[in-house]
This record gives sequence, structure tokens and C-alpha cells, in this order.
Amino acid sequence: MKKIAVLTGAGVSAESGLGTYRDSGGLWDSYDPMEVASIDGWNRNPALVLEFYNGFRKQLRSVSPNAAHRAIAALEDRFEVTVITQNVDNLHERAGSTRVVHLHGEATKVRPESGEYDLTYSEKEVFDIGYGEVVLGDLAPNGKQLRPHIVFFGEAVPKIEKAMDVVSAADIFLIVGTSLAVYPAAGLYRYAKNECPIYIIDPKEVPVRDKRVTHIRETATVGMERFLELLGE
Repeated sequence: MKKIAVLTGAGVSAESGLGTYRDSGGLWDSYDPMEVASIDGWNRNPALVLEFYNGFRKQLRSVSPNAAHRAIAALEDRFEVTVITQNVDNLHERAGSTRVVHLHGEATKVRPESGEYDLTYSEKEVFDIGYGEVVLGDLAPNGKQLRPHIVFFGEAVPKIEKAMDVVSAADIFLIVGTSLAVYPAAGLYRYAKNECPIYIIDPKEVPVRDKRVTHIRETATVGMERFLELLGE
């Protein structure tokens, strides 16, 4: 069975109604991204960060996976598929994808605060709160403040090596809904095998010049239809 690695960005969830901080709309209109999505912002005002993610989870509860999420999940009927996502929502899982690597964390999960610029936490300390709320003073079993299980700007991306391994082993690399502007995820295509075709679905120009690339300049939902046509599915 051929292996497909799928890298997704905010564009795949935008059609479900989740706005991105680069585009106007939704929660990001009311918050400065560097105040609610960076480690410095957390250290300055954790209450504000918790408030933002409480709002994000509330919004997430009200939206559903779209046709692009479902099409990616359906690839598992014919391929071994691993989704690598920059998104912190759970829409891939809700659509039916069974192997999902969250590069930037998961908004529905929390863990104990472990110190400034410190990612030394155990996966056993991470737990799912669903769409619930966390406020300042909510403590983990070890007595430390709970924080979102998010990779903030300014923090390392602990699962990037796993993502590299997934891409390196892939027979097809599909990139959906990202303009490849955020590193280290933007450089993952370089780990694809020389003979591995790369398909990029994004309506915007992307800064990639590689003979392996086929750029489908469409939204995620329409682009997935075109991708399936190219595969002959």
C-alpha cells in the first residue's frame, strides 16, 4: 500500500469557519496574535491567553469538518495516510483521519506549565478537556498552572522530527491550505524522496520552485477534488 503524507495548514479549516490570524474574521480580530500565541505573551499575561483559547474551543465546538477534511480521511481507504497538521483544531480526527501529527499542539488539550522556554513535559501530563474552559488558578495534579497544549511562537516544535520521518517515507506528498510561510513546517517538502510527487493545494502563490511540485491553485475543498482526479480516484 502506497504511503501519502499530508501537510495541512489553516486553509483547510478556514472553510469550516475557523479564521486565521493572517486573515480578518473571528477571534483574531479581537486579539493580538503575539499576545495570545507566543511564549512571551503567556509569560506576560497567562489569563489573556487562557481566555483566548477558551473562546477558540467554544468556536471549535460549533464548527464541523468540511469536504476537504473528509476527502483526506477517505484516502485511508486506499493508502497509508499520515496527516501532519499545523492546525490546533481537531477537525481531521472528527472527519475520520486516524494518524494525525499535530506540529503546533492541540487546543482541546492542556498540560502543566513547565517554565519559560521549557518543553520538558511528559505525554502522561497532557490531558483532553474537550471544549471546556481553563482559568488562572486551575492547577494540574502536580500543583502547577494548566496551560494550553500549544506550541507557542518562540517555542521549539517537538514533533518536527517525526514529521520529517513521515515525509521521507512517503510515496506521495500532499500539501493543503498552507502558503508555506511558517517554519519549520514550510521546509518539510525538502525531505521528500527525489521520485516523490508533491501536490500543493492553495489559491495563493507559494514560494516553492521544485520540479516535483504540481500546484493546484484552488481552495482546499475544490483542490481536493482536483487532486483525486489527478490520482485517478
